[in-house]
Amino acid sequence: MQKFKNNTLICLCICLPFVSNAWGVLGHRIVGQIADSYLTPKAKIEITKILGFESVAMASNWPDFIKSDPAYKYLSTWHYVNLKAGLVLDTFTKTLVDDIEIDAYTKTNFVINELKVNKLLTTETKQLYLRVLIHLIGDVHQPLHLGRLEDRGGNSIKVKWFGDESNLHQVWDEKLINFQQMSYTEYANYLNHTTLQQRKTWQKQTLVQWLFDTYQLTEKVYAETVPDSRLDFLYNFKFVAPMNDQLLKGGVHLAGVLNEVFI
Repeated sequence: MQKFKNNTLICLCICLPFVSNAWGVLGHRIVGQIADSYLTPKAKIEITKILGFESVAMASNWPDFIKSDPAYKYLSTWHYVNLKAGLVLDTFTKTLVDDIEIDAYTKTNFVINELKVNKLLTTETKQLYLRVLIHLIGDVHQPLHLGRLEDRGGNSIKVKWFGDESNLHQVWDEKLINFQQMSYTEYANYLNHTTLQQRKTWQKQTLVQWLFDTYQLTEKVYAETVPDSRLDFLYNFKFVAPMNDQLLKGGVHLAGVLNEVFI
């Protein structure tokens, strides 16, 4: 009987959905898969030295998977940036430039710098920082990871997704993207049609500009989502294109950063 209970508990843990993982498993892998297609040969070699046979797509979810390990609890605030409503570019930029919080902005800058210039990093630390970097660049393209402190990035905004109880953060993490019913490789292939000029333009943007672009979508999501409402086909119709743009830009931005880190 005890064995049966233990097995039942294990099955329940496996079947329960992940909560508040930016983009969820699928979205992060899409970003990673797109990025992989734009890596330079040098970057691919250096990444393989660190990750071995683990692809960029498969490495992308590690910081979410490790959340249950107390040894990595310190990473919990690295996944998001809390921002006030109504910021324009100048006030938004000042907010980030003055940022001293442990959040996605400060830690993305930190791991980029460490991987680029710190020649004393151990292989284990390089692996940690690379997995984190891949993940955080996905995170900052999910609009509710640039959400508001008072509603915990939309986690406190209750909605129904096709009648099922949910919250705004979870809709953007998983519900909306899973509704498209594609594997991450199918989705990446569907989205990944960029021109050289598009990639050059996006990869010239700064981290602050990426975040501001995401923040503008965040403001739109807040403005057009009524708490306790039912979100269904119309919501998908309205937001699937902006979501796809964020996934595609996330992949191109990630490739640009990795190519710069491993130049």
